[in-house]
Amino acid sequence: MSDTFDDLQTSYGRCLQHGKFIARFYEIFMGSHPDVPALFHDTDFSKQHIALRRGITAAIAHAGGSRLSERTMETVACAHSRGGHAPVPPALYPYWTQSLLVAIREYDPACDPALEQRWRKALDHTMRHFVERY
Repeated sequence: MSDTFDDLQTSYGRCLQHGKFIARFYEIFMGSHPDVPALFHDTDFSKQHIALRRGITAAIAHAGGSRLSERTMETVACAHSRGGHAPVPPALYPYWTQSLLVAIREYDPACDPALEQRWRKALDHTMRHFVERY
């Protein structure tokens, strides 16, 4: 039986209950590396927040082997590839992951080192997918 990462969907749900989770993630991410803010210079953050909210759900499902998330992951990977409309250099993905983990620790009261490692495992799977398609 494969790992579906259902515990991460539950953790993510706890984070989203606070309403400010996605905004807090972006606050952390923008301060994580000097090259990050430039990636968002023309971004409509109301749309971006919705896209990220859905994207994290899809990333968890993708790490769990969900075939339903494949199209979403390919679309996002293409958008963030070298030739996409929002290219993200692979060197910045660790900052994205670390920023998300910081926000999760702040917003999920049940987050412990074991759950954080599970998050890291799932996110690393997705980030490798994006880097391969860069």
